[in-house]
Amino acid sequence: MDQLSVHSIESFGTHDGPGIRMIIFTQGCKFKCLYCHNPDTIPMSEGTSYEIDDLVRRAVNMKSYFGKKGGVTISGGEPLIHSKALIPLFKKLKEEGINTNIDTNGRVLNAYTKELIDNYADLVMLDIKHINNEWHKKITGGHDVTYPLRFAAHRESSGKPMWIRYVLVPGWTDQPEYLHELGQYFKDYNTIEKIEIQPYHQLGIHKWEGMGWEYQLKDVSENTPEQLSKAKEILSRYFKEVKVN
Repeated sequence: MDQLSVHSIESFGTHDGPGIRMIIFTQGCKFKCLYCHNPDTIPMSEGTSYEIDDLVRRAVNMKSYFGKKGGVTISGGEPLIHSKALIPLFKKLKEEGINTNIDTNGRVLNAYTKELIDNYADLVMLDIKHINNEWHKKITGGHDVTYPLRFAAHRESSGKPMWIRYVLVPGWTDQPEYLHELGQYFKDYNTIEKIEIQPYHQLGIHKWEGMGWEYQLKDVSENTPEQLSKAKEILSRYFKEVKVN
């Protein structure tokens, strides 16, 4: 029986794709982002195994709440670590007429991932941590920006919808020159429907401390309205729609 390693399930999410959504947070992530607000999803070994059919049943029971736009979002952790298990899940959700979405950092792109996103993911939300490779490595724990950029190129080649998500961390990801570079990089993509700016917050600090890990961005303040509007103004030059979440 197909199973998925799950961290948690949220029934009525409104910030993880279009409409009202059931969000399944998978367990395990290769990145260790400095600002991660769910660091307890990073270790591979902590999850609970759910049968795919059980997850499908839960989603079907929620169909009346989804309306025309809503559906199921797989987040994490990094869901595409579990691409092989997600194929039968998404296949069954599609058979039930349920909209499917993946929230990913783009680190994984293998044969299972390609089958999943090319055939069964109505939407992909790609988290870009930084456009500059050195900054990207600092933020993610040493991982190259080439991974998410390669992933974005694959999604673009499929012609299917994609949203970009970008956490605006003061002093780390809000440098105007790099926001312009990010926009320049993606400006000719046809599949990007919007970019969502995620304001920086420190809501995950207690989880880091609970895991015995040091949170390195303690001294970083939350965004000012000016910082958010400046970033929105820059990115609006390159993307069809810019939303501050």
